[in-house]
Amino acid sequence: MEAAPPHPLSEQDLARWLNPIVSGWMNYYGRFYRSELYPLLRRVNVYLVRWMRKKYRRLRTFTKAHAAWKRTIRQYPRFFAHWRWVPEC
Repeated sequence: MEAAPPHPLSEQDLARWLNPIVSGWMNYYGRFYRSELYPLLRRVNVYLVRWMRKKYRRLRTFTKAHAAWKRTIRQYPRFFAHWRWVPEC
């Protein structure tokens, strides 16, 4: 079993770690079978919302987390690479 990191990841750290991976998927699979990639990218968004709800106590309820998610996408539309194709959750 892997131990938790010694410090929680910030949004920038998470984007810096995740963007190269997702960009690679988008470049490779997006050329051949883009329609199959959309469910995976939506699932990445679900994981990001879950991370956000765990990190920020005030966003534990779905309604508050969903409002914060929409606000974040509107303010930073290119923060995560996959938001170009699938911004909604």
